[in-house]
Amino acid sequence: MGCWRVPVLALLLLLCPPPWPACPAACRCSPGEVDCSERGLREVPWSLSTNTSTLWLGYNFITVLGPRSFPPLPRLRLLSLVHNRLELLHSQALLGLGELQELDLSHNHLTVLTPETFLPLTSLATLNLGSNRLGELEPGVLGALPQLQALLLQDNPWVCSCSILPLWRWLSHNREKVREKSLLLCRVPEQLNKYPIMAFGDESFRQCQETSLSPQHYITFFIIGPFSFIASIFFCTFMGSLVVFYDSLRRESQCWRRPRVCRVH
Repeated sequence: MGCWRVPVLALLLLLCPPPWPACPAACRCSPGEVDCSERGLREVPWSLSTNTSTLWLGYNFITVLGPRSFPPLPRLRLLSLVHNRLELLHSQALLGLGELQELDLSHNHLTVLTPETFLPLTSLATLNLGSNRLGELEPGVLGALPQLQALLLQDNPWVCSCSILPLWRWLSHNREKVREKSLLLCRVPEQLNKYPIMAFGDESFRQCQETSLSPQHYITFFIIGPFSFIASIFFCTFMGSLVVFYDSLRRESQCWRRPRVCRVH
């Protein structure tokens, strides 16, 4: 009887193969790929297989990615959130996506990004932030991506004031990583509207560099300020004492010369 058990088990496995990992109801799934595009979604589906390597979430109505918006996806390599309505990425929104290599956040409503949001993406090579509402971008956001090789920032309303100097420095030192350079255009101020950011030179920011203060300057002011205040109090007290002393001497001199005046007073 024991000899028949192995063929019977094999036959049962062929007739009843093990179930594939669950696929979100609104999505189409194939091995390693989940396509949830154009499904009217307002949040990321949670019932995603841990084997997912590609996730398409474009053309939906997602506005916010809160903390841990994604289930653990240790094999995810590509994530597309193109053409949503994203306004906010929480600092812990992308936890669990450490193997992600390509992230497309283009055509959204993002205005501010923080370095903490991208810290989990230690393997990210391509980042698309094009066609958002970014007027500024802290270089620390890009510095948090050690493997970054391709960056797209086109079609954002960049504010070309002194505040863009740190970003311009990063872009200038990493030109080989910046794609679509000709589309990085100023929007504000009006006189620089549509002026290419990459066309600026060091002389363009000379005034900013001359007027900007280093942390050492602020520390010096912080130390000197209280001491100068205390010194001014001592100086005023000293000068006041001199005036009083001089007045006292003058009175004594008058009393010595005109004793009657002193007696009257």
